[in-house]
Parts: sequence; structure tokens; C-alpha cells
Amino acid sequence: MEQQKAVMEGNGKRRSKQSRRAALLNPQEMRTFNLVSPSSPHFIMLTGARNLKVSQLKAGFWENIRSGFLKNNTTQVIESPSSVEEEEEPLPEEFVLTEKIQPDEVIEQIIFSSGEDVDVYDLQALCDKVGWPRRPLSKLAAALRNSYMVATLHSVKKSDGADGNGHKTLIGMARATSDHAFNATIWDVLVDPQYQGQGLGKALIEKLIRALLQRDIGNITLFADSQVVEFYRNLGFEPDPEGIK
Repeated sequence: MEQQKAVMEGNGKRRSKQSRRAALLNPQEMRTFNLVSPSSPHFIMLTGARNLKVSQLKAGFWENIRSGFLKNNTTQVIESPSSVEEEEEPLPEEFVLTEKIQPDEVIEQIIFSSGEDVDVYDLQALCDKVGWPRRPLSKLAAALRNSYMVATLHSVKKSDGADGNGHKTLIGMARATSDHAFNATIWDVLVDPQYQGQGLGKALIEKLIRALLQRDIGNITLFADSQVVEFYRNLGFEPDPEGIK
């Protein structure tokens, strides 16, 4: 299960105490993080491309964001690779990420969106699937409303040749809070267990980071618990040696 918190700091600035106290949709993950010592690898940091030494080691991660490809993904990627000239083009608010034909000839598309409203009942159902404790719907709505950006993955299934938009299901979400100028923090990364292991969590994070970078947000952070540190490490994140202060 893709989970919570890491950093991408372009200039090494530390986050404010207020942002560190922001509540997660999954309160257990915040409690777990608060118990971590400063030397723990559970707090992980990704240094942005402004730091030459680190960016050289993590060139593959940045190339992956720029290209739009999902490496090691068994499904078909619809988005074509970007050329150098296209790199500055704004990321569409919604596009088809993958498409595949199931054995029953039903076509399933996975759609990424960074501009669509999230139904709190759909979000609650997704939280149930990944085993997160239930939160009041009013709290979920407030968290979404006060987020700087909410990125989602929806599964859309329809029969070949059928009219209409098909059956749409929320299968993934991540959100970011921000000061709207320099810093952003990614929270509540979750993917339906049925769709895990297909590279969709990786795509969700990459697209969200790309959208934030295109808004000139250079310092991006997130937390991770012990179960998913390796997942973010494979994306180019590394432990923050200073921990939390």
C-alpha cells in the first residue's frame, strides 16, 4: 500500500511546525511517524534537480517524470513520451493513463485527474479497501477542500462499442497542501489493493510532482511509514539524515 510522507527540497529549507502538524486522513500513520527518532530512515527526502550532486544520481527519476512513461508496467501506456520542446507544456488536468481489454472484452481505462472533485463517499470506500480507519465525512470534505491539489486515479469500464461514459470507480488518490509559492507536502497516497503492483502508485506520485513543478513549487515533501520506504526509495527518494525538528 502506497502511503504517506517524503520530501523534495530544492533549497534545503525546513518546513514550518504548523505544516508538520497537518492531519492525515489516516491518523495511525501520523502517530507512527511521531514516534520515529531523528535518525530513523522513515523520514525520507528527495533533493530536486537544483542540487547537482544528488540530481545526477537520480537522473532516471526526473527523466521518468518528463517522459510520462510508466517503467515496468504491464498495461498499455496511452500518454506518449514528451519531446524536449514539449516538456514545458502544462500537464492536462485529465488524461487516459492506461488502457487494456479484459478477457470479457470490456475496455478498462485508468484516468488520471488533477482537477476533478472527489466524492467523499467514494474516498471513504477507498480508505476502507486499504484498511484505513474511518474518519467523519465532514473531516474528509474539509481535508479535500483545503488541499492545494488533489490527484486521482479512476477506473472506467465499458463494453467495446458501447455508448456513454461507462462505470467509473475511484481507485487511487493523493493530495498536496502548499503555501502556493515555494513548498508543498504530499499526503494520503492510496491505491486500491486490487490495482497495486501495476505501477499506478508510481504514476500517481510522478504526475502529481510534475504538476506541482509546473506551478513552480520547488520544495515538495511527503512522509512514509516503514512498509513503503523502499517504494519511495525506488522513485529516487532518500532518507533525511536530520530527521524532524
